[in-house]
Amino acid sequence: MTERRLKKSVVYGIYSLGVIALIGTIYLIESSLSTGRLQEDDYTYVSKTIFDNSIPVIADDVKIIRPYSDAEIKLVKNYYDYQADEETQKQAIIYHENTYMQSSGVAFGGKENFEVKSVLDGTVVDVKEDNLLGKIVEIKHNNDVISVYQSLSEVTVSKNSVVKQGDIIGKSGTSNISKDLGDHLYFELIIKGTTVNPESYFDKLVKEI
Repeated sequence: MTERRLKKSVVYGIYSLGVIALIGTIYLIESSLSTGRLQEDDYTYVSKTIFDNSIPVIADDVKIIRPYSDAEIKLVKNYYDYQADEETQKQAIIYHENTYMQSSGVAFGGKENFEVKSVLDGTVVDVKEDNLLGKIVEIKHNNDVISVYQSLSEVTVSKNSVVKQGDIIGKSGTSNISKDLGDHLYFELIIKGTTVNPESYFDKLVKEI
């Protein structure tokens, strides 16, 4: 067999091509890794901007309105206040099946099936019907404020609905626990986990609570 040897020029050419190919491969790999890091950094930056640094806007310069607008509506049941006079406390007692209970809210009446409105912007967190209290709507507002509307005959919102201040959420009705009041709205206001007298908070700025 005849032994053949490549010329030096050919060997050098092959070696040079191999080196060029190796350098090109390394460059492509590095470029790909850099692009991946850039995309990851961009995604992290956008994510933090949208979610982590967002601050909810709290409308604390609005006043709490009454849950109705009809001028004929009046207060028919007081909130039980331990510091109130005896006569006011008597008007704040609920009597049902030989049991006396202190009213934790206020009742409004004077007209049948009057429109009931949300006292502030908020989200409906519960809609239910109770055998004693009637139809109930509970709305959560900013600043740890919750409003509860009971004795409703109709409900026009559903759970998770977003409502604006003044939106109609239902109509007044009756309840088995306060039959003597006839058609009415029983309203409770809960602030920072404590039930308060709504009459002391109507027309008050949210930021003053």
